[in-house]
Amino acid sequence: MLYERWKKISADRRNEWAVRDLGDGRAWTFGDLFQAGERENVDGQVIFPGGHSPEFLFRLLAAWRANKIICPLEAGQKIPEFDHALPRTIVHVKCTSATSGDPKLVAFTAEQLAADAENIVATMGLRPDWPNLAVISLAHSYGFSNLVLPLLLHGIPLIFGPAPLPEIVRRAATVADAITVPAVPAMWRAWHEAGAIPRNIRLAISAGAPLPLKLEQEIFQSHGVKVHNFLGASECGGIAFDATPIPRTDAANAGTPMRNVALSVNNDGCLVVRSRAVGETYWPEPSPSLGGGMFETNDLVDLEDDHVDLRGRAGDLINIAGRKISPDAIEQVLLEHPSVAACLVFGATSRDAARMEMPVAVVVSNSPEQELKQFLLARLPAWQVPREWVFVDSLAVNARGKLSRAEWKKRFSAG
Repeated sequence: MLYERWKKISADRRNEWAVRDLGDGRAWTFGDLFQAGERENVDGQVIFPGGHSPEFLFRLLAAWRANKIICPLEAGQKIPEFDHALPRTIVHVKCTSATSGDPKLVAFTAEQLAADAENIVATMGLRPDWPNLAVISLAHSYGFSNLVLPLLLHGIPLIFGPAPLPEIVRRAATVADAITVPAVPAMWRAWHEAGAIPRNIRLAISAGAPLPLKLEQEIFQSHGVKVHNFLGASECGGIAFDATPIPRTDAANAGTPMRNVALSVNNDGCLVVRSRAVGETYWPEPSPSLGGGMFETNDLVDLEDDHVDLRGRAGDLINIAGRKISPDAIEQVLLEHPSVAACLVFGATSRDAARMEMPVAVVVSNSPEQELKQFLLARLPAWQVPREWVFVDSLAVNARGKLSRAEWKKRFSAG
C-alpha cells in the first residue's frame, strides 16, 4: 500500500525536484528518487535505516518495495532483537524516546502510518511549494512523520541540512521562496540567538519538548516568525497543534486536536487519544493502554474549549509530604526569570534524616541560588520551591530534543 502510493506520487511528479542535500550539493527529482530506490537492495526481514542523508530514503524505499518491516534507528542506538515473529499486517516498528523509563517498541500497519501523515499534512497545511528543511532525526517518530512520509506519500520536497547549524538554516532559505522548518526548542533557541531565523520560513514547528513561552515570544518579536507548538507521541503520531498566528500567552497550551483525532480525559486525569493513526500494539508485550485505535497517555491535561492544556506527567509528579506538584509547573515559573536559559525539575529523596521526596532544580543561569529561590517564593508556595539546586553550563538534549528526567534523577541519586 505504501509503495504503491509512492509509485503514483513519483510518476505524477517525475520531473519536479524532490530532495536537495546542502551537504554535498546533490539533488534528485521524484523520478530520480524512484530510480534510486529501485537500485537499492536490502537483506533480512527487518530493515534498520539510519543516518541523516538521502541514503536513508533509498534504503526505506527498497524495503517498502520488498515488503520488509522497517525499524528506523538513530546513531548509536542498539538494534532491537525480534525473537518473536511480528503479525503479518505490521510494516513498521518505532522505538519510543524513553524520557521517563526504558524504551519500548511500537508496531504499526501501513494504514496507521499513512493516517498520521494525512493528519499532519491537513492540520499543518504542508505544501509542495514550502519544502521541509530536514535537520531533525529521520528515525524519530517526529522526523519520520513530518519529513519522510509527507515527501513519499504527499510529494512535499525535502532540503537536507547536514547539521542544525545557523548557517545551514540561512542556506536553506535561499533554496526556495518559502520553507517549512520542523525543529526542537534547543534548535530554535540556538538559531534565535545567532540571528539566523529567515523571514521566508512560512511554517515553523517545534516539538519533542515543551517550547518555552519566552522563547516563542522573542522569536516572534525579533524575526516575525510564529513558532507553532506541536504535541505528539511515538505511539499515536500527532495529537495537538497550535495553529494560532501569534504567540501563546499560556505555556501549558498545546493547541487543539489534530484533524481526525479525538481526545478525552480518563479517571486519572490523563489524556486519551483515539484515531486511525494510533499504533497497533507494543511489541513484544502488549499493554491495555495501546491498541484498537486508542492510546492512553500518562500526560495530565485539561481539555477546555477544545484546547489541550498540559499539566505534567503522572509519573513525574513530586510527592512532598502528601502534597503533589508537577515539575512542569515549577519549570514554567523558573523560566520566567530573565537569566534562566534552561531548567529541569524532578523529584528525589532528600539526603537528611527525613528521607522525604523533594524537588530538585537543574538550571542554566548566572544568577545565584538565593536570587532564584526568592524569585520562586514570590510566585509559588514555599513547599514547591526546590530544596536542591544544580547549576550547569547547558542541559544537553538527545537527538530528539528531549531531556530525560529519569536520567537526571539517576545521576543526582548517584551523587
